[in-house]
Amino acid sequence: MITITDRNQTLLPGSATAKFIGAEHGADVSFFWVDVPAGKGPDLHRHPYTETWVVLAGEARIEADGESFAAHAGNIVTVAAETVHRFRSFGGGNLQMLCIHASPEIIQEFVAG
Repeated sequence: MITITDRNQTLLPGSATAKFIGAEHGADVSFFWVDVPAGKGPDLHRHPYTETWVVLAGEARIEADGESFAAHAGNIVTVAAETVHRFRSFGGGNLQMLCIHASPEIIQEFVAG
């Protein structure tokens, strides 16, 4: 079976970020296709599975386990299961990044920072 989904069909309401739920398409992975301006990104959270980010454009400031890292276009970042993390776009243009969840459903628990 093959499915083709247009990114525009998965956009979050009022956002340029798309959310692909694998289970809805017969896939074993899910992802966010992030497109956010400087200063934007999710609050601290964790997942019961590995998450892999592919930075397509822009720059991300990543916080994980109390440390801060910078990731730029062309970087691939992997966050281990149960690691509390978040990212923020910084720099000139929008951050465009694939946030790949090793699960057919997106499961995330937000935590107090």
